[in-house]
Amino acid sequence: MTITQAIIQSVVEGLTEFLPISSTAHMKFVNPMIGVDPNDDFSKLFDIVIQLPAILAVVVLYWRKFFDFSRFTFYLKLIVAVIPALIFGALLNKYIDRALDNLYFIAWVMLGGGVIMLFVDGWFKNPTIDDEKQVSNAAAFKIGCFQVLSILLPGVSRSASTIVGGMTQKLTRKAAAEFSFFLAVPTMLAATVKKLWDTHKEHPDVLNQSHASMLLLSSIVAFFVAIIVIRFFIGFIKKYGFKPWGYYRIVVGLVMLFLLWRGIL
Repeated sequence: MTITQAIIQSVVEGLTEFLPISSTAHMKFVNPMIGVDPNDDFSKLFDIVIQLPAILAVVVLYWRKFFDFSRFTFYLKLIVAVIPALIFGALLNKYIDRALDNLYFIAWVMLGGGVIMLFVDGWFKNPTIDDEKQVSNAAAFKIGCFQVLSILLPGVSRSASTIVGGMTQKLTRKAAAEFSFFLAVPTMLAATVKKLWDTHKEHPDVLNQSHASMLLLSSIVAFFVAIIVIRFFIGFIKKYGFKPWGYYRIVVGLVMLFLLWRGIL
């Protein structure tokens, strides 16, 4: 992997991590387009680790919540919500790896998710919760269960599944999006640590000095791009809802399927 390829991937990650369009799908399809070997050990590590700096953008933007240690309930809700993902991620690790390598599967999930998102706004009307403080531990756990969908079905989008999960619990689109951001922090931290540990055990020489420098530079890029996207997304989803993202996903899913059918990918 070259520096240019790494920068392109980090921009894609920063742009897509918090939008309901699946960063995984975009990364999996961008990689072969820019000449990255999807079977390369460092490439697989990069795809997971680069998500963490994008997630850390949430900590910076919402630092008052994350560093208000007097509010134990905030941390408890995140712990409760992340439990389903940790359990299913550990139990279904081999299945997840196979699903991530199936580009046709990801493309169909991308397309199907887009169709569903055209109707999401009409399903959840009259929300009553507009702030994380009103989210109960039970509601947090249910939102965490929705996050499992993004683990079982690569291409669903962790952001989309958790925001919809929040809306099923009577959260407004804004509150659901913000809780989705918060939940991303422990989820991706756990995924990154696990991936680093597994890679170190199986391929201890993968993360050499050159790769570490590349990851550091890419992380900085992904972090700042993600900050811009988060600021944009909250206002956009409050005003326009999910439908525009549904149309986007349908178009991208169809393009992916066409490129795969033609053997371009």
